[in-house]
Amino acid sequence: MTSRRSALARLGAVAGTLGLSGCAQFLGSASRSGTDLPPNPHADALPNRQFVQNPYLDTDDAGNDLQARYRRLLFLTLDVEPSSSAARTVERGMRTIEAAYDWRADGLFHVLAWGTDYFRRIGKLNAAPISKPEVISRTDDPDLLEFDAVLVLESDVPSQLTAVQNAMFRSSETLNGEPVDHPLGDVFRIAEVRTGFLGEGLPARHADVEGIPAGALSQDDPTFMGFFSDRQGTQASEDFVTIPDGRFAGGTTLHVSHLTQSLDTWWEGLDDAGRVARMFSPEFDPADIPDFTDDVPFSDAVRDHARKFGVVGHHEKVAQVRRDGEPIILRRDFNTTDGDHAGVHFLSFQRRLAHFRATRRAMNGWYVRDDSEAITDRENNGILNFIDVQSRANFYVPPRDRRAFPLY
Repeated sequence: MTSRRSALARLGAVAGTLGLSGCAQFLGSASRSGTDLPPNPHADALPNRQFVQNPYLDTDDAGNDLQARYRRLLFLTLDVEPSSSAARTVERGMRTIEAAYDWRADGLFHVLAWGTDYFRRIGKLNAAPISKPEVISRTDDPDLLEFDAVLVLESDVPSQLTAVQNAMFRSSETLNGEPVDHPLGDVFRIAEVRTGFLGEGLPARHADVEGIPAGALSQDDPTFMGFFSDRQGTQASEDFVTIPDGRFAGGTTLHVSHLTQSLDTWWEGLDDAGRVARMFSPEFDPADIPDFTDDVPFSDAVRDHARKFGVVGHHEKVAQVRRDGEPIILRRDFNTTDGDHAGVHFLSFQRRLAHFRATRRAMNGWYVRDDSEAITDRENNGILNFIDVQSRANFYVPPRDRRAFPLY
């Protein structure tokens, strides 16, 4: 762990990138606790927006953020009725986590978000910034899941994810030296756990599961499909996905999907050009990919490509919903072997869930089927032929200083 002094120095650097007024806003709002507890003693070293990571991440040579390599999602069910006492327990539990680990990739990033079951429980679902999940594609039949909350954990050190789970929901009395007097397990029980990873070397290390042909992956592959997907230019900014005003200002919405991948044909039935065409666009050659540093070119010619090539790319389809050239969702997806099957846990932050739905409908690419007989709902239609959506769930991410029982 680094010292609080170094954490404050990093916060000063953040102030330089956000502007002094933005930093003062975060520091001022972080003095509130959302309960009758004293102000959060860790607020000076933490962004008040729970999902903010970019200023605290290292970057590669192209300026792309290097996200934490290991992830864990703890889906939660309330075991008590919402109350001021329960809110204090939740806030104290989260403060224990903050005291135990610095806010950085080799420490711990965490988000506590609240689901549709919680807002329905308190009679406020109609007032919440989220709604129950929907079926968005006619080629998938996902489970539409609803939870009270989810705790998202991310770190470069996988043992720290286990330590948090044990301390908050089992019997550990300390967390990295911090006493655990108010575990989250006094309020929640774990309904489901999902795990995964992201980054070079990890997909190949976990490739001995259904959905991936033997020997397909190299140590250089950052994902099961082989391509790097976290270029800065393909992501919405953390500012853009923040709700700007009203009672939910400073928060955002979170969508979580579980996708399974069937990649035998991807790796054994397609050559490099075929994979590039379906991931990006048929206008590109495999030799072009190393030139995609912090963004992917976008020619806005999906229907022309369908007519000319009989195939369209995933990236060129979802880029159709950009606003003024900028993406509208912030992805933090990662690979998984949950269920002993290759897959993706797709997490996206967006100001409004409508932005996620619009992105997914663009990914469906139904409109290009009229431009080529070779394109169907799945065949030659981006990466749709290689994924199946197993479940969806929606959550609201409140600001850190109002994270315990929003709207209660």
